[in-house]
Amino acid sequence: MQILDSLLATPWLLYLSVVLFSLCIGSFLNVVILRLPKMMHQDWRCQCEEFLELPEGQRKPEAAITLSSPASTCPSCDHRIRAWENIPVISYLVLGGKCSSCKTRISPRYPIIEALTAIFSVVTIAILGPSVSSLLALLLVWSLVAMTMIDFDTQLLPDSMTLPLMWLGLVLNYFGVLTDFHSAFWGAVAGYLSLWSVYWLFKLVTGKEGMGHGDFKLLAALGAWLGWQLLPAVILLSSVVGAIVGISLMVFRKHGREVPIPFGPYLAAAGLLCLWFGAEIQAWWFGFLGA
Repeated sequence: MQILDSLLATPWLLYLSVVLFSLCIGSFLNVVILRLPKMMHQDWRCQCEEFLELPEGQRKPEAAITLSSPASTCPSCDHRIRAWENIPVISYLVLGGKCSSCKTRISPRYPIIEALTAIFSVVTIAILGPSVSSLLALLLVWSLVAMTMIDFDTQLLPDSMTLPLMWLGLVLNYFGVLTDFHSAFWGAVAGYLSLWSVYWLFKLVTGKEGMGHGDFKLLAALGAWLGWQLLPAVILLSSVVGAIVGISLMVFRKHGREVPIPFGPYLAAAGLLCLWFGAEIQAWWFGFLGA
């Protein structure tokens, strides 16, 4: 605790530590974003094969994928990425954005995610102030970055991320990290039931599924972290931004109405804004309602 107190009392050291550590976390998030959906599909296929009782000869042999194995390689030439080639942001710049072996261009998305993770982390500490609570809030920020990209890529919000995030929010707020436990508990309940109700109402009226179940769980997680008071703001912000983006895609990119648009990124963005400016948003919201 003495080291932590010294860190919190030394702003330049705190921000430097947050930047360096968040860059490393961003590099890890790139692995999670890429591999977790593959792990999920691999697990689903194995479960289907077990359910269908396929003989071993008919099952698709495939090496198990985890977050730690196999080692990271270039997708073009299978060059194994060495430690010095995996330094967040710096390695990309040193290599000129290309594989050191085959010179195939590396997607700039990797350093962008690393840099955004560091930026969001610094902004969180700057707005919430140097404290243990703001450091713990970084767990929410990092999770939202990963889930945003996974949902954007695959339209999946993994239970292995949304549910632990919800429980972690409840546990931390039992100790009043970001809000009181009463607000966190009812935030999780209201967050889940609100989108669950919209889902079933839409399905009963149209016969179609309007959103995925992962959206319910992500909003429940945000409610557990931020409290029920900020849920209306999260829903309103995410809906407005989602509607604007959806209409823009249909107008400018001829995006068909039947093509699904992931809602998780907009929930995550709204949750991040409410984490940063929750007090101001809450004051405006209750003032708007005349409370």
